[in-house]
Amino acid sequence: MRMDGSRGARPSARVSAAAVLGAALLLAGCSSGGGDGSGDPAARITQQPKAADPFWVNPDGTAARQLAAYAKAGRKTEAAQVRKLAEQPVGEWIGPENPENEARGFTEAAEKSDRTALLVLYDIPHRDCGQYSQGGAADGNAYRAWVDAVARGIGDRSAMVVLEPDAVLHLVDGCTPAQFHEERYDLLRGAIARLKSLKNTKVYLDAGNAGWGHPDQIYQSLQQAGVDRADGFSVNVSNFYSTQDSLAYGKQLSSKVGGKHFVIDTSRNGNGPYTGGDPAQRWCNPPGRALGETPTTKTADPLVDAYLWVKRPGESDGTCKGGPKAGQWWASYALTLARNSG
Repeated sequence: MRMDGSRGARPSARVSAAAVLGAALLLAGCSSGGGDGSGDPAARITQQPKAADPFWVNPDGTAARQLAAYAKAGRKTEAAQVRKLAEQPVGEWIGPENPENEARGFTEAAEKSDRTALLVLYDIPHRDCGQYSQGGAADGNAYRAWVDAVARGIGDRSAMVVLEPDAVLHLVDGCTPAQFHEERYDLLRGAIARLKSLKNTKVYLDAGNAGWGHPDQIYQSLQQAGVDRADGFSVNVSNFYSTQDSLAYGKQLSSKVGGKHFVIDTSRNGNGPYTGGDPAQRWCNPPGRALGETPTTKTADPLVDAYLWVKRPGESDGTCKGGPKAGQWWASYALTLARNSG
């Protein structure tokens, strides 16, 4: 049974490797450290100050393209709102088709801006238990080859990787059938080992969120999945629980896994979780939500390495409440998140 707080939000609309590499060249030649290619100064995207926010802002991300469209159309009010999304670094979810090229493109672009690429790996076999974001690698060997390709693409460049949202949680909550458990643990351990063999890559294994259950229910599975070899774990990915609640959950969990550090997805938690409607669907495109704290390494607790926007705000959780497919851009929802954030 799927517990409250799971997610179905894997971005499916991919930016081609060629486009990413083009963005890298654009960044290299732009004195402001960023640009969106539109030629419109009102839509230009720059990098955030490195001291507080060392993560790369993609000048050709979905929000940046929406900003350019609004600016070109003279829709200044909407442009000002969507800029709140476009000017922040967000997770780049590596697709299944060209993992090496995508990882290389994102990390090269980040390196040219003297920033760190934030990457999300979400291709574990039997992903999302047949729900909105179902899919993943065909089998264990395909997944190992995919992770290896991502690692080759990253190389020695600086990257922070959030590894497999929900993969451990779904081993615990009954969503993933028992016959796949041992293989999944092995795949996660192998992915951590491969990524940590890289010179400048940090890895955070996903550990669910504050709303699904208690740390006692997941910490042993995290250990079995190899969290001891990772830099830490991630909480609240693609979800809405407050930073305060996420911090409390993460600290309890950290105490059970050797004091590991963690990161919190704050992309859409400004108003906390939705409490209306069907409890089983509260995580999917809930109304009235807001952007949370902007990405930064200056956090409220020394155990928290960063607040991140792992989920790309403005992209749908799935075909619920009038939304498009999981991961597709939804302009009206993006504007609502921005307006509600003040």
